[in-house]
Amino acid sequence: MPATLQCIVLDCPVPVVLARFYQALAGGEVDRPDPRWRVDEDFSTLHFDGVVLGFQRVPDHRPPHWPDPAFPQQFHLDFEVDDFRESHRVVLMNGGRLLDPDLGGRGWRVYADPAGHPFCLLGDY
Repeated sequence: MPATLQCIVLDCPVPVVLARFYQALAGGEVDRPDPRWRVDEDFSTLHFDGVVLGFQRVPDHRPPHWPDPAFPQQFHLDFEVDDFRESHRVVLMNGGRLLDPDLGGRGWRVYADPAGHPFCLLGDY
């Protein structure tokens, strides 16, 4: 019997801040009532159609240092966007930062969310 993915959870210092950052970028609903999770100051959720991101408070959270393997990213999220300039603006306006501007023309740029997790925006820019 195959397993069903319920949620992808990211460690962070302030869960609702990170949930709202990703909501600004990709939509969804922050802390929608769901019997599977208790949301409070230590855990927040972001519901999309069929996918849930969770954000859990970790005291003394230490973010990855992209691309330094001494502080590995462990995983990252990729977001395909229709309006790259607008998505770039939303990321920066909500506390994200650009890590790699893709000067090599790969078709994606690497950012860090406010807690330091790397993620990519993919699209035409």
